[in-house]
Amino acid sequence: QVQLVESGGGLVHPGGSLRLSCAASGSIFSANTMGWYRQAPGKQRELVAEITSSGYTAYADSVKGRFTISRDNAKNTVDLQMNSLKPDDTAVYYCNVRILYVPNKNYWGQGTQVTVSS
Repeated sequence: QVQLVESGGGLVHPGGSLRLSCAASGSIFSANTMGWYRQAPGKQRELVAEITSSGYTAYADSVKGRFTISRDNAKNTVDLQMNSLKPDDTAVYYCNVRILYVPNKNYWGQGTQVTVSS
């Protein structure tokens, strides 16, 4: 089945940068939305950024101007460039793939920890 493999998490100082990567493999339709979600302790999982196969993007207000999402349609990969990181960005970040127009086709990665601390 579909597998999402994430990489790039780690510990950074405030103001630093990280680049998260996610590679999707398996039977994935071309019409999909790939994105990044995050969940901090005691909080609900929230959308950070997403990008459709046509290149449409959406960002959480809290990361606009700091994070950039991109994808490679041929390789089914999605990256999240995170700049000017803040302590509030600390969370487990999850890669997500949603197959458009097909019910129950929503896949998640295992999550990668991002910690922003001095």
